[in-house]
Amino acid sequence: MMKPTTRKWLSRIAALVVLIGIAAFAWLQFAGDGDEEGLAGGNGRIAAVEVDIAAKSPGRVREILANEGELVTAGQVVARMDTDVLEAELRQAEAQLQQARSAVATARSQLALREAEKAANLAVLSQREAELDIARKRQSRSTLLASEGASSQQEADDDSARVKGAVAAVGVVRAQGAAADAAITAAHTQIVGAESVVAAVQASIERIQADIADSALLAPRAGRIQYRVAQPGEVVGSGGRVLNMVDLADVYMTFFLPTAAAGKLALGDEVRLVLDAAPQYVIPASVSFVADVAQFTPKTVETAVEREKLMFRVKARIDPDLLRKHILQVKTGLPGMAYVRFDRTAPWPERLALKLPQ
Repeated sequence: MMKPTTRKWLSRIAALVVLIGIAAFAWLQFAGDGDEEGLAGGNGRIAAVEVDIAAKSPGRVREILANEGELVTAGQVVARMDTDVLEAELRQAEAQLQQARSAVATARSQLALREAEKAANLAVLSQREAELDIARKRQSRSTLLASEGASSQQEADDDSARVKGAVAAVGVVRAQGAAADAAITAAHTQIVGAESVVAAVQASIERIQADIADSALLAPRAGRIQYRVAQPGEVVGSGGRVLNMVDLADVYMTFFLPTAAAGKLALGDEVRLVLDAAPQYVIPASVSFVADVAQFTPKTVETAVEREKLMFRVKARIDPDLLRKHILQVKTGLPGMAYVRFDRTAPWPERLALKLPQ
């Protein structure tokens, strides 16, 4: 049986070994080797901006034209939605447009008719007013002659009756002219209403045409199709996702650094990335984001001691020109290490010299 003193010494030795291991991990993680003073590193994964390609309106997926993993260009048609209902609505709206235009033509012809009636009324009014003027002159003469005994009183009375009839005729024609004016106003109103219907139907046609155009789902930017969310024949709702793609021009690695290291970083500082899948390469990047709020280290860090430390999230973005040059090699989700240098005048250690695939 082991003595208590021996167990005590073994426990102390084991604790010492654990502390040495933790110290060694922290040194390698954040300080580097003896010849790498001012260097810190953190583990992370390559990620890229993800873009969902979705249907604007609810409908059935007719076909998908891009496969998972395929590179696509901005504006490329990657899927199509079924448009049978929209095309039927378009035909109906086009028929309604023809009806509305016919209504406009009818209203304009009615206006022309009413204006012609108004012109005829003015001519009749002019005639009736002339007849009234003649009747009044005859009445004046016959009244004068009757008073002198040169003509009979009956003739004077007849001329007076003719004046009254002419006055009544002028009144009738003027009333007809007012009715013609009202009819012209109504015809103008009908034209405005019919033209409004035409404009509304044209707007409906443009909306339907826009919906038909939107049924061809386009890649909003260049990138790689990551996976299909829906399959041909499936029905998706408004805004329903059909494809997911990654923008290979916006690739970065997110990693974590402790307060002492993160506080020395500046946006634009150089970063060197080493991926687990290709340790022979060293990829350049630059700091594009440093979190302003600390958080606990994510669970991917191996030791409990490190998980208990507050860390700052840092994002290192890879140059888009470099990504385009090696577009076929760009993959997301790859784990690796990101290294930053605090002394910007000091050279990078030899093991972190830039090495890119040919």
